[in-house]
Amino acid sequence: MSRLRRTMLYVPGNHPGMIRDAHIYGADSIMFDLEDSVSLREKDAARMLVYHALRTLDYGNTELVVRVNGLNTPYGRVDFEAMVAARPNAIRLPKAETPDDIREADELITQLEELHGIEYGKIKLMAAVESALGVLNAYQIATASKRLIGIAIGAEDFVTDLKTTRSDDGIELLAARSQILFAARAAGIDALDTVFSDVNDEAGFMQEVKLIKQLGFDGKSIINPRQIEIVHRIFTPTEEEVRKSVRIIEAIKEAEEKGSGVVSLDGKMIDKPIVERARRVLQLNDAVKNSYFSTR
Repeated sequence: MSRLRRTMLYVPGNHPGMIRDAHIYGADSIMFDLEDSVSLREKDAARMLVYHALRTLDYGNTELVVRVNGLNTPYGRVDFEAMVAARPNAIRLPKAETPDDIREADELITQLEELHGIEYGKIKLMAAVESALGVLNAYQIATASKRLIGIAIGAEDFVTDLKTTRSDDGIELLAARSQILFAARAAGIDALDTVFSDVNDEAGFMQEVKLIKQLGFDGKSIINPRQIEIVHRIFTPTEEEVRKSVRIIEAIKEAEEKGSGVVSLDGKMIDKPIVERARRVLQLNDAVKNSYFSTR
């Protein structure tokens, strides 16, 4: 399976200490932020901090992502120029609303890769959808570039665009989450959920993580290292799920060896979707076991 993206830890680009230590907490991905968490007067300094961190610090196997400012802002192009030169794993484009936004970013990265002698396609793209228009265009956005490896929902801007606020049960986000997930699955890329801002509400956070896992998301953006272990625990298959999946795969193999077209387990028929889910559980379990931070 592809790289685990259960957790993507936001790190403000203007915070040297957090930038230095971000990898020690065990998130699957680190996202250095040059956008909303950085004030206008600190944009240039944050850009240089993140650039030098990416060029000089060893973050091990952690995926490194940078959220840049949009290309429709005064900071977007220079962000792209510096970050491509710094060579993160991916650049995250905020507030994507149309496929043209993705294509524009793709073309610029291509030009900059060529300028710096970087292999074409080496630097990937992620997109955050944060408006009603973006949600309506989610599939077109998700398929606009071969660089795109993930699409995310940004809840705060989205609910503001809808002229509402976030509720405890997240009902106002359900349609958008579903649309983002459908687009990601149809495009064959990852679906990433939004942040949960109240770090002291552990019960509410757990409820939301369970919800987005049940919906089918690959992971969640987080703003505090305390949230990492909770997400990883919820996304890790249980021993019972692993045992059941192993038995399903064994039953399939036994039926194939006997030349039987009918497969059953514990009196229940096993069809293709059940087998695919079992394989997914085992693939995820293997990926978790092989992850450097699998127990954190």
